[in-house]
Amino acid sequence: MTKANLVDAVAEKTGMKKKEAEAAVNAVFDSMKDALVAGDKVQIVGFGTFNVKERGEREGRNPYTGEAMKIPASKHLSFTIGKTLKEQL
Repeated sequence: MTKANLVDAVAEKTGMKKKEAEAAVNAVFDSMKDALVAGDKVQIVGFGTFNVKERGEREGRNPYTGEAMKIPASKHLSFTIGKTLKEQL
């Protein structure tokens, strides 16, 4: 499902105009993004939890040359599926 499909589904299920549905979907995503950037987790009961996790710096290898190299620390987004959604799948 793309964002456009999601906007269409919201508009159909709520009776909103597409412009209003798009604004609502954008507001939800922007709010989620702001919370994640601030370091908070986003928990949607029945769906799942989005959380930002940190990976520490580590040593890796260049696959072409085999040379050792440092892989810098980074952050990544983690999603844990909720119990209700997991049971439905």
